[in-house]
Amino acid sequence: MQLDQQATTGFEHVKQRQFRFYNVLVTALMATGSFGAGYAASIIGTTLAQPSFLSYFELTTRPDGTQLTATTNGLFFTGGVLGVGTISWMADRWGRLWALRVSSAVCLVASACLAGSVGIGMFIAFRTLSGAGVFMLVGAIPMWISETAPPSVRGFLGDFHSVGILFGYALASYVGYGFYQLPPTDDMAWRGPFVVGCGPLAFHLVALFFLPESPRWLMMQGRAELAERTLRRLHTADEAAVEMRQISAAIEVDRHLDSSWASMFLRPAYRKRILISSSVVVMVESAGVLVINNYGPSIYGSLGFDTDRQLVYNMGYNTMSVTGGLISLLIIDRIKRPRMLATGLTGACATLIVLAAILANNDPTAPGVDKDALRAGVAVIYIYTLTFELFLNGTMFTYMAELFPTHIRSKGLVVTTASLTAINILWTQVAPTAFDAIGWKFYLCFIIPPMLFAILVWFTFPNTLGVPLEDIARIFGDHEESYMCELTESSAGERQPNKEKPANETEAAVEVCHWA
Repeated sequence: MQLDQQATTGFEHVKQRQFRFYNVLVTALMATGSFGAGYAASIIGTTLAQPSFLSYFELTTRPDGTQLTATTNGLFFTGGVLGVGTISWMADRWGRLWALRVSSAVCLVASACLAGSVGIGMFIAFRTLSGAGVFMLVGAIPMWISETAPPSVRGFLGDFHSVGILFGYALASYVGYGFYQLPPTDDMAWRGPFVVGCGPLAFHLVALFFLPESPRWLMMQGRAELAERTLRRLHTADEAAVEMRQISAAIEVDRHLDSSWASMFLRPAYRKRILISSSVVVMVESAGVLVINNYGPSIYGSLGFDTDRQLVYNMGYNTMSVTGGLISLLIIDRIKRPRMLATGLTGACATLIVLAAILANNDPTAPGVDKDALRAGVAVIYIYTLTFELFLNGTMFTYMAELFPTHIRSKGLVVTTASLTAINILWTQVAPTAFDAIGWKFYLCFIIPPMLFAILVWFTFPNTLGVPLEDIARIFGDHEESYMCELTESSAGERQPNKEKPANETEAAVEVCHWA
């Protein structure tokens, strides 16, 4: 079974530029939400190093201080698991934009309340709510970008999400260091950064009322004219025409397919997608990036540097992360997705091996410790984040959004993002205790599993680079084209021998299918 030449020609995407500047502009505006989410997630790293924060909540004097620190991070990701579960219902029922608006509003309210917290219980509660909002954005933004970007630059535009998060991380480190210069008794040293974080989230919330809805969601709702107008604003005329035909044909099939939660785990093709996407985010996060980011100052402390130097090095770390993310924009649509992931995992693990060796052979508390070795440890951490952001972060977000067809994309991203948050609950919850108990040996947890997974990815995972979203179904054996043929043959018997001209482009796309 195959598509004949007419179908192939009708679905052939243009070779030249497929997007308009408007597509880049709205994606950049959407990425302000990524920026706000990255800031909200990362600001805890410098907050935990603020003397005024530690003294205000008595974290250095109370016996459960270490556990409360871990809880502050752990419940952030627990909130993420709970919050992201609402994305699918909102995104499918009310649209991608409304799901994003609610997500941004939740994150904004949480940031404001964190700034005004008066007790550790209140702080942890709103940190949990912040996690819900952050990961709702983390799941919903790639979904919208993947559905508005043309195939040739889907990785490039999708990477805006990752770069936005990185800029948020960087700003959080700069702002945290700036407020650190306040007197150690001034509560604004830790409240102020949360106030600053409200800015990008408020901007994003307002911008969402001016951005276009996903044309694929509009087609699922039967709003074909608006979907076509949106596509023509986003993409060049020829490319929009091709995509409109392709989306129309795929949507006609998707309407007849089961999109229930049960089908996500019972249908082999859907289950395979979940296993691939979830395993990718779990293993990428298991390379240790969130632990190094959230506990960066503590790690630099273990290398023997004082608080001021810890924050300075954390700023350098985040600046290097942004550098890697920006370079990634240039290569993400040039290298196959599995090779990007496998290369990044291997490189990240290699640098962690070097870092673990430095810590194993140089005790910062010992007299006569080699300071050059400790400074080399900082350099290795910088190389680590450069490698991670160059190959892994943007590719992970783009890949997980590409794998699922339109009618189950929101559910697929819910499961994938929940997997991401769940693994981070594990790592961030155990990190403080593990660093105290076993020190450098904890890094082995971030080395061995990802290294083995990199081999699996390189040789077995499907490549989606440049493949139209509606064609990815064939990679997973969905055989949507066979369903088109069934529709054609079932309707052919009801037609007259002299077939009339198709009433619309969807029928035209379906009719050209035949059994080879």
